[in-house]
Amino acid sequence: MNWTDEDIIDKIKDNKTVDYGFNLLMEKYQEKVYWVIRRMVIDHESSDDIAQETFVKVWKNLDKFKGESKLYTWIYRIATNEALTHLRKKKRRFFLSIGDIENELMSTLEADIYYSGDVIQLKLQKAILTLPEKQRLVFNMKYFEELKFREIAEVLEVTVGSLKAQYHHAVKKIEKYLKED
Repeated sequence: MNWTDEDIIDKIKDNKTVDYGFNLLMEKYQEKVYWVIRRMVIDHESSDDIAQETFVKVWKNLDKFKGESKLYTWIYRIATNEALTHLRKKKRRFFLSIGDIENELMSTLEADIYYSGDVIQLKLQKAILTLPEKQRLVFNMKYFEELKFREIAEVLEVTVGSLKAQYHHAVKKIEKYLKED
């Protein structure tokens, strides 16, 4: 059966079906959340851990979800914040500049045994890693997740106009990177 978000939330709110409801939520969103995070932090193990942390936060805060946005938008925002927090902690822990973080992420990408993309996909991923954090996030959401600018604006809590500008700049930088090699 294809459960709606409302059905899932109803199951979670009912003490008799709370576990079943949360299992439905995990089943519906776990893979999407993992890939949102993975495209940001690159490393499989870290992505897996952050995805788990995301769902722990979702579980603990589900009563605060007011339904003003889509459930996935709300979960996506939590996942994005968790991934960004992870990257910032990593930067502080190792006293890394943003350029060093990008280099480390590229090295991780190249050495990742779980990465199954071809040479062109690897080159695209490297190009994406050269983008500033916000542009990378917007590009990933638009290009890979195929979210509409309105949906991205909800997740990031910014204007559609600024997102379009960020995406445009990201595309231009990626095109330049791809032409250089």
